[in-house]
Amino acid sequence: MDFAHKVAVITGAGNGIGRQTALDFAGRGAKVVAVDRDAANAEGTAGIIRQQGGEARAHVADVTKSADVKGYVDAALAAYGRIDCFFNNAGIEGKVAHIPQYDEAVFDQVLSVNVKGVFLGLRHVLPVMLKQKAGAVVNTASVAGLVGTPGMSAYVASKHAVIGLTKSAAGEVARSGVRVNAVCPGPIDTDMMRRVEAGIGPSDPAAVAKRYRAGLPSGRYGTVEEVASVVLFLCSDLAGNINGAQYVIDGGRTAVGGSVTAVGEAQ
Repeated sequence: MDFAHKVAVITGAGNGIGRQTALDFAGRGAKVVAVDRDAANAEGTAGIIRQQGGEARAHVADVTKSADVKGYVDAALAAYGRIDCFFNNAGIEGKVAHIPQYDEAVFDQVLSVNVKGVFLGLRHVLPVMLKQKAGAVVNTASVAGLVGTPGMSAYVASKHAVIGLTKSAAGEVARSGVRVNAVCPGPIDTDMMRRVEAGIGPSDPAAVAKRYRAGLPSGRYGTVEEVASVVLFLCSDLAGNINGAQYVIDGGRTAVGGSVTAVGEAQ
């Protein structure tokens, strides 16, 4: 788990799981490129790393635009010469509504960010790693990529697609020294989960949170630190023979099944 002399690029690095993972990479010696569509949040993450004695650059990008994705790849190469670890993490939750009431424009937006954004990241980063003959990619999927969730159709569809992209990419690069895996968080204690709680119960989101936590086998939401630690493991040499896998971090939710009204497995 030593990332000295390694370069890590993280999308959605401005908050939540992305920010924590960027901090953890830097804390173990990596040079970090923190990518986010919000300039202040991206710089906030990079600034914390620099304050803690690490090396980081912020980069603003819309992951749905190929030119922007190429831009953060080019920026990483210009600054540091290589990309060793790529956390393909940017994503949005959409809205909570059953399919007959789901807004078509929101559906398109969720699929664009969560699926096209991941695809474009792979499309532009993998050639760099293939040229290096080394590198590790971790895509952010979700337990929503493994089971259905009423009211979250766009998010569920997008995260199923991320797992499919992960497996396809892993097979394509398996003999090249490059690995592609996915993490599947359950409900994580982030701002995204707050928005989902408010979407389910606008009049009393705290009650939604209490009810949902009580229904989880662990009795609690996961933490960003718990997800970040799995991402770092998958990018490390310790995971050298792990490729095309999805690692579930959900406190036992998918292990025991059960149904819920809606869920916001969150980036």
